[in-house]
Amino acid sequence: MKWKVGCIQMDIIFGEPKRNMELAEKWFEKAASENCTVVVLPELWTTGYDLTRLNEIAHEKGEKIIQFLQQQAKRHGMHIIGGSVANQTADGVLNTMYVVDKEGRLVHEYSKLHLFQLMDEHLYLKAGQDEALFMIEGEGAASFICYDIRFPEWMRKPILKGAKMMFVVAEWPEPRLDHWRTLLRARAIENQSYVIACNRSGQDKNNKFAGHSMIIDPWGAVIAEGSDQEELVTGEVDLDEIDSIRNRIPVFDDRRPDRY
Repeated sequence: MKWKVGCIQMDIIFGEPKRNMELAEKWFEKAASENCTVVVLPELWTTGYDLTRLNEIAHEKGEKIIQFLQQQAKRHGMHIIGGSVANQTADGVLNTMYVVDKEGRLVHEYSKLHLFQLMDEHLYLKAGQDEALFMIEGEGAASFICYDIRFPEWMRKPILKGAKMMFVVAEWPEPRLDHWRTLLRARAIENQSYVIACNRSGQDKNNKFAGHSMIIDPWGAVIAEGSDQEELVTGEVDLDEIDSIRNRIPVFDDRRPDRY
């Protein structure tokens, strides 16, 4: 099964959900014009890191965003990995990704497990408890948000349950671009899985973001990589290759879970 994947490497207007949704709508149109099967948004794409105002601008139970993504998915006939948004719940604000299939069905939600203290996430956000594994068109996939990629044991978990693709959404800062590129390739190689990673571009008052969204194959080869500017980064993934690669180097057969 071959899919054309598009990462929407957009700049984000600080603290302006309505304007960011209008921008995202234009990017969806561009992705549809390029015949993308799956489209991915970046982390916190409706608000950016306007953490101190989340009680004012977070989305109540994500309802408005889910409806927006469903409309876009049905309109364009594409699966949407909906980046992540500030999700206001009774227990606090979560950093939540919604996945909608091309029929407009909500098939998965995942709230960021690992909160990044260097950007004060732990002061304003609540850690999620969701599983990362989900299914799309009968294929196993996994969802991760930014800082999660520094925790290989967390990313291995859904792979052992059948995931063949890892979707990563992020607001990864420019000073640690080398870490971004290295960690993503390592996660692809060690899990013999596609990694589709969408990072934002631009800057806010505190950070310059790296861009460089990446689509990486199970050997760790970079299929496509963005610049540091706004753009749609596209590439083709062939899920039928994964079993062949895993048979050539049988990492999962050779694991020693009795020892670690």
